[in-house]
Amino acid sequence: MTDQLPYVGYLELGDDPHLVAQECRSCGALFLDRRNACASCGATEFTTRQLSGDGTVRAFTIVHRATPDVQVPYVSAIVDLDGGGVVKANLVGVEPVPDQVPLGMRVTLTTFAVGTDSDGVEAVGFGYRPA
Repeated sequence: MTDQLPYVGYLELGDDPHLVAQECRSCGALFLDRRNACASCGATEFTTRQLSGDGTVRAFTIVHRATPDVQVPYVSAIVDLDGGGVVKANLVGVEPVPDQVPLGMRVTLTTFAVGTDSDGVEAVGFGYRPA
């Protein structure tokens, strides 16, 4: 098996890949990055919480311009996760045309190789695919 490294710190790999949020112990706000204080209430204590891999598309855009190494067009979406949490991610496995991405579309988390370094370690990213 190739050594793998998640592309972002809040992606947990393994048999059941999932996202992990920082949850404010005071108000329950969720954040996908490390926090010193809650942006909602100012509290400073957090716990981790596994987020659902399933959700619905709240909004999206079709990206037509990117750096030369990124294939366009692609769909960038805001996904409301079941049970709480919101994430911005690309949709994969869907044609990048508006009528193929209805608002409210059910999606599920997927992972994919982003690249491999000179030591053979594979970087793994995440996105969402139609459920």
